[in-house]
Amino acid sequence: MHTLVLDPGFLPVKVISWRRALCLSFLAKVEVLASYEREVRTVDRGFPTPSVVRLLHAARPGPQVVRFSRRNVYLRDNHRCQYCGVQYSDHELTLDHVVPRVDGGKTTWTNVVAACAACNRRKGGRTPEQAGLPLRTRPARPKWTPMTLAQRLPLHDVPEAWRAWLGVKY
Repeated sequence: MHTLVLDPGFLPVKVISWRRALCLSFLAKVEVLASYEREVRTVDRGFPTPSVVRLLHAARPGPQVVRFSRRNVYLRDNHRCQYCGVQYSDHELTLDHVVPRVDGGKTTWTNVVAACAACNRRKGGRTPEQAGLPLRTRPARPKWTPMTLAQRLPLHDVPEAWRAWLGVKY
């Protein structure tokens, strides 16, 4: 479970762990706006698990860096194979190096794309041009904000309590 963090003006800033949100609430740095049904118990007391919190003081924004991960590559590519264009679920996709690792290709945002297993096998250890499989889109580092990330997530991945704050219609 994660917690959506809003700035003092109620705009989404980032997503943090519920543990971090609970600590920030004890330190009076955030206001809890919504909670999950699950309760966190201590020896003598229970606390609601925060779902949405609002910062009480403006924080200096840090750089918006999206870390490289399998899930984020799938989100960037909209769960579509970048060779055949068909949309797949997470467990049906693989990561493919545009320039194969055998030829010195690195695991970076600009060299990795989502591909279905069939296209990945067909491409093998060749470049897309050599395999006759042109890329649908050129891979690049994404520049997402929490709002656009939430719009890319499937409905079941966005907690109910977040939807009002993200301005996304589901």
